[in-house]
Parts: sequence; structure tokens; C-alpha cells
Amino acid sequence: MNKLAFCTIKELRRLLDTQEVSRQEVVDYFLGQAEKHKNINATIEVFSKDSILKETQESGILSGIPGYIKDNIVQKGRNASCASKMLQNFNSPYDATATARLKEAGALLLGRANMDEFAMGSSGETSAYGVAKNPWNTECVAGGSSSGSIASVAAGMACWALGSETGGSVRLPAALCGLVGFKPTYGAISRYGLIAYGSSLDQIGITARTVYDTALVFSAIAGNDPHDSSTLSRGMYDYTKNLDGSLKKGLRIGVIKEALNGQGLHPEIKKATEDALKKYEELGATLVPLSMKTLEYGAACYFIVSRAEAASNLARFDGVRYGTRTKDAKNLIDMYEKTRQELFGQEVKARILIGNYVLSVGHADEFYTNAQKIRAAIRQEFMEVFKEVDVVALPTHSVPAFKIGEFDNDKLAMDLQDYFTAPMNLAGIPAISIPVGQTEDKKPIGMQLAGPHCSEELLFQVAHAYEQVTSWHTLHPEI
Repeated sequence: MNKLAFCTIKELRRLLDTQEVSRQEVVDYFLGQAEKHKNINATIEVFSKDSILKETQESGILSGIPGYIKDNIVQKGRNASCASKMLQNFNSPYDATATARLKEAGALLLGRANMDEFAMGSSGETSAYGVAKNPWNTECVAGGSSSGSIASVAAGMACWALGSETGGSVRLPAALCGLVGFKPTYGAISRYGLIAYGSSLDQIGITARTVYDTALVFSAIAGNDPHDSSTLSRGMYDYTKNLDGSLKKGLRIGVIKEALNGQGLHPEIKKATEDALKKYEELGATLVPLSMKTLEYGAACYFIVSRAEAASNLARFDGVRYGTRTKDAKNLIDMYEKTRQELFGQEVKARILIGNYVLSVGHADEFYTNAQKIRAAIRQEFMEVFKEVDVVALPTHSVPAFKIGEFDNDKLAMDLQDYFTAPMNLAGIPAISIPVGQTEDKKPIGMQLAGPHCSEELLFQVAHAYEQVTSWHTLHPEI
């Protein structure tokens, strides 16, 4: 097997530093992998070798390290379609802050990753460019909405990828594909250049093979940005420097009873989560059973808030202000209607309709106002929980990767894919999903850890400690 196959960032850094491989050879290899695994459909566009090498610096903490960027994070001079016909011709005149910082860090940006249309989906099946498949089983979904970002890394086409998180869109597919998936504190990474879905929920996230790799990419792109007033005041920081494999002395991990004992949790996922928690006990952590009464309301609350914000954010895509314009309209109103009718996919149209409904006169108090009250309660309960424990642990997903099309006629089951992940987005707290097992039929299983606001360094340390005494993160699909 080629020494670059499924390599981590740390491994590739050593190969580059010792000049065993060059940046050009890295690009050649990974472009070859993209061609080899075209059937995965992880990418919307793969860039040329010359353009990849030309637009990035040769020095920096990610120098020579290849990755993909989800197609809702803009790159200067590149298209950014959000996997939608609506934006199929949009060419960005500027870099997102995250993109610019990756270039400054020397990262090799290989292309645009496939995704659910406008990040609306939990399976990758709503993309106008077709579904991104799970490299572990190509009959199954990779998860969503950052399906292509995760599938590209899982298939060995890159070492890292950026996705976006509104209700679990990095953590969920990472769990289904055996990778680390990370969502930081709201405001830790600038949203400048991230095409909005739900502005109070959206956050750029990261996937990679290991916790160290994830922390390194986060170190490169996190920090205050004058272009985004919602960013935290924190400056740049090296989140890898304290990853020594040890746990904080006296670490207390909260185990949410409702998560492990709820209906619908696949038994193999429950067992893998419990086994991972036992491993933490062996490492010296104290497990603290606790109850979170608001957990069961998180998905419904997210359903309302995200769709309300989507209806507002996507109003600008009308063929005049933004978006491709239909050509056979009779008048302005007809053009608006036909443009949105023909160029938005079914899932996007459904979410816009629901969003407008929950914001409408006579319904806003019943739905949107109450959802915001529940959101405040979720945030408050997390604050109370973190007075008793350092982090909480719970499954990332309720079922393993499912067959493409399996939930086409079960909308509720699809919406509930975000059950365990959405509460962290609603509360704005950081969370990380790590591989903790596999089902009997070799489908990956993930468990997530969540901490209080701005506890990214602690989460990386806790996740890294588990990684050092297990080997789940080293497994990869035989493709």
C-alpha cells in the first residue's frame, strides 16, 4: 500500500518534513484517489494540480496537507453552489475567512465537497449532484449534510475536510463513516463566507482521522474575525500543545440517562457507547449519571428554529439578488415564482414553507416563540449540568448508516437523525464525535462528548486520551 494511503496529518507532516514526499507528489496522489473513487460522489469539483499549488503558501502548520471544503464555504474565484441548481453559476469574488486562513497555513485545497442542498438534510440525499455514498458500504448514506466532506476523508481522498454544522451535520456523518467530527463553540470560527442556513445555529466544523489532526486544523482557522461580529474575542491558539494522552485529574463525565435508555437507540450503538464509557473509567474518569429533561425536545425545537431562519436567509435567492434566473417568465412575479419553484429542490422548498408557516401571523407564538423558550431551557439545563460535570457523553447517532432511499417515505425517521446532535447547536456549545466501535456488519459507530462554552481544549484532551488506548480510529474501508 502507498505510504500516503489513509495517512493522518501528523504522518504526512513527517513525510514532508523529511522530504520523503513533495507537495507535488502529494497533490498527484490525492488527485489520483479522487479519480479512483469517483463512484463515491464525494466531490462536486476537483481542482487542477496547477491551481491547487498556485493559490496556497508553501509554509505554515498545514503546509502540503490536502483537504476538501464543503460547497457552502466560498473560495475566491471558485464556484460555490451549495449543491443546488439555484447557485450552480455563482462564482465567489472572495474567500471565506476559514478558506483564507487555510491558504495562509499552507493547506492544499483540492476541491468542493458534495453536500445536502443548502445543508438541509441528514443523509446527503438532497444534493442536486447526487448522493455521496458511504465508503464503508456504498449502498448506504454517508450522513449529512456534510456528506461529501466526510466521505472524501473516509475514502482516503484527503486528510481533513471542512463542513458546516447547523444541527449535527459534521458529527453525524463522521460517526457513520468512522471519523472524528468536531463542532466548536458558536463564534469560535468565523462564519464570514459560509452561505447561511440558520444563522444562530450555523458553525463551520472539521473532520479528520484523529483528534490531533482535528485540533490542528481548528488551530489554523479559529479566532476572532472583524468580518463576523459574532466571533469570540479569542485570538489564535495551538490546540494541539497539551494533547499528551492523559486525562484531567478528577475528570467527571456526565452520562445522560435519557440518551442511553431512550426508544429507538440501536442496541449495538448503546453497547459501544457503554464500552467506551467503561474505558474512560479505566483511564481514571468518574462517570456521573444525570438526567436532561430537555433532551427529548431538542429535535423538535431545532426543526422549528432552523426552518424559520432558513425561510429568512433563503429569501434572497430569487434570480434577481442572488441565484440563477429562469428565462421564460412572463413578468417579475412570475420570474420569482418559477425561479424558486424550478431551481430549489423538494427538501429546501419544504423547509422554506414550514419556516414561513411558523413565522406567520397567528402561528408565530404557538411555534417559533415557544421553540425559542425551549431553546433557552436547553441552554440553561446544559449550564446547570456543567456545574456538576466537566463534559457529557452520549451517542452521536441512533442507528448505523442506512441504505440510500431507506427513509424516503419516513420523514419523521429522517428528521430524528439529529436527535442527539441538535441540542448542542441550540445551546452553542462545543462537541466532538469519536469512533468507538463497529456493528457486526462493519458499520462505524460514534460517540460524542460535549462541554461548556469555550471548552474545546478540554474536549480535545478527553477525546485524545480515549484514542490513545483504542484503535477504532485506525480502521478504514477496504476500497
